Amino acid sequence: MKTAQDLIVVRSRRTTNPALTLVCLGFCGGGTGQYHQWNSVVPADVDLAAVCYPGREGRFHEGFAQDWERLAADATQAVLAAAAEGPYVLFGHSMGGWMAFDVAVRIERSGGPIPQALVVSSANAPSRGLTFKDMFPAQHDTDEQLLDWMNMHGMMPEHVVSDPDLQELAIELLRADIRVRDAFRYIPNSRVSMPVQVLSGASDTVIEPNAGEQWRDLALGEFRHDVLPGGHFYTPDVWSRLPTHITAFTGTTQRL
Repeated sequence: MKTAQDLIVVRSRRTTNPALTLVCLGFCGGGTGQYHQWNSVVPADVDLAAVCYPGREGRFHEGFAQDWERLAADATQAVLAAAAEGPYVLFGHSMGGWMAFDVAVRIERSGGPIPQALVVSSANAPSRGLTFKDMFPAQHDTDEQLLDWMNMHGMMPEHVVSDPDLQELAIELLRADIRVRDAFRYIPNSRVSMPVQVLSGASDTVIEPNAGEQWRDLALGEFRHDVLPGGHFYTPDVWSRLPTHITAFTGTTQRL
């Protein structure tokens, strides 16, 4: 029987005595489902978990977070719950990259168990602040435009595409995340000491050309920036195997 915590930290892969757990934070409009497909590609001794934000999936009965601060506080508690079971790598894509950075900063400042590595994907450095490039999808987009965006990035399962009521819920969720994202503010001088790896798409027009250098300024320890094929969500093949590019897994039992 699932506990309330199981609905917040969704563990789609559990092993005996894992070397690490990959803890994933969602992007704008996303849930945990986009990360479940990585079960077959994470190293054999790495567990896979994704944080479910309020207002979706098993937390559907809860209200959406009303601003960045409240969502970040919620995500921090979820990551700390995951960290209680052992060492972990913290991953975030797009808006989730900023959330992962913010959570890592909060945990480090509070003296909590910091991740073995912070991996941010398809995200500009938060220190540059929220810009027009980052504000997509946008608050002024029509419902049709939001649906098109979700379809384009594979965020609309077939049962949602064919159900107008579920489409309406998906749009509501995405708009709630947009409001939260647009409330983001970087706290000056925020940096992290754990190793930082940045992943970005070679043809992603959202990412600034000097994003790697900007992220490097936020990393007090080891840093690397890897550019992968594709755009904001890479190519389908790259996305489906994205954990194979995470260097923190070096030394764990790799899958073929």
